[in-house]
Amino acid sequence: MLLGVIADDFTGASDIANTLAKGLPGEGGLRTVQYLGIPHGKAEPNVEAGVIALKSRSIEAAAAVEQSLAALRWLLGQGCEQIVFKYCSTFDSTPQGNIGPVAEALARALDVKGVVACPAFPGAGRTVYQGHLFVKDRLLNESGLQNHPLNPMTDADIRRWLRFQTTGGVGHVDIATVREGPAGIKAALREQDNTLVIVDAITDDDLVAIGRAVASCRLVTGGSGIAIGLAANFIGRGLAAGTGAAVIGMDGPEAILAGSCSGATREQVDIHRKNHPALAIDVAGVLDGSVTAADLTSFLLANRGRAPLVYSSGTPGEVQAVQARFGREAVAAALDGLFASTARELVKAGIRRLVVAGGETSGAVVSALDLGALTIGAEIDPGVPVLLSGGDEPVALALKSGNFGAPDFFTKALERLAGR
Repeated sequence: MLLGVIADDFTGASDIANTLAKGLPGEGGLRTVQYLGIPHGKAEPNVEAGVIALKSRSIEAAAAVEQSLAALRWLLGQGCEQIVFKYCSTFDSTPQGNIGPVAEALARALDVKGVVACPAFPGAGRTVYQGHLFVKDRLLNESGLQNHPLNPMTDADIRRWLRFQTTGGVGHVDIATVREGPAGIKAALREQDNTLVIVDAITDDDLVAIGRAVASCRLVTGGSGIAIGLAANFIGRGLAAGTGAAVIGMDGPEAILAGSCSGATREQVDIHRKNHPALAIDVAGVLDGSVTAADLTSFLLANRGRAPLVYSSGTPGEVQAVQARFGREAVAAALDGLFASTARELVKAGIRRLVVAGGETSGAVVSALDLGALTIGAEIDPGVPVLLSGGDEPVALALKSGNFGAPDFFTKALERLAGR
């Protein structure tokens, strides 16, 4: 294994796994496997990039650090030359963490400074300019992410946000320096006395330049975009062959579970339910026990073959009202448990194609299914690949971060999962 990734949620893990498997046009990527949690044994010898998916984005910072360091130890044990700490391209965190504490702990463990922190993902509209994070043409805190139910982002200045979470200063490499190319970026990073350094990036070319600049760095942090140029470093040195993503698919019964409340997911739900069976989850009913996984499972199985959807996606006002009534943690735990139980019953009943929307929801689902290592397939939409589990009864998955995907994502995903 050449490259190891520690991802703080499951959709983010598949996002960066997709980037590494795809690589640069004409060059190919790395043979990439996504692991659901820290594996117990050694990696297969042909794996060039290993992505460990943790569910550590919204837990206590100390627990996130502990899990991430355990993942680091396993990846180093497989021979990894470079480690990437992958977090969301919208920098989902609170003033207490977890991005800063985890990044600092990894840097201490590897004894490095001047570590790149760059959440940019231009393909999904995320760019960093003058240390500020934009979602398309809006500052992060004006993009709807300020209403995130778990990690509301109320400041687009990610240098300032990261300083709340860290013990030291936070550096900055501006876009003018990035446009000087890899040599200019490397020189700027060498001059840093800070552990973490926000690096501007507006285009994929910027990310490729950053990737080339950090070819010899032990640790890099960012969104999946930071990995755009990393595979090429190993291919160029002759350490990797430059293969493409595997062509995989699984036909069979299907279901869609949507737990994200992002604007993109709400639009996708609205479009899909116009022509397909859809069931809105009564969140209050989940909390009082009148809505159960059996109810969702019965609806989805009764509508097999018609791309059925169940969803808990609500407007920011609806989410805030439910959280005020029952408590944020109680609502999140109840919905995670509901989706996890539903997914288990669906797979037992023969569902073979499963689309999941939302980072926390995806984490709950794949943890419940305990699928082990996942093979990375073709890209459905930017940042979302086809995933295929092993075993006698494989399951094809699409794990979508809340704000990712085209308006017709659900229909498109089911087609791609079938290999079409």
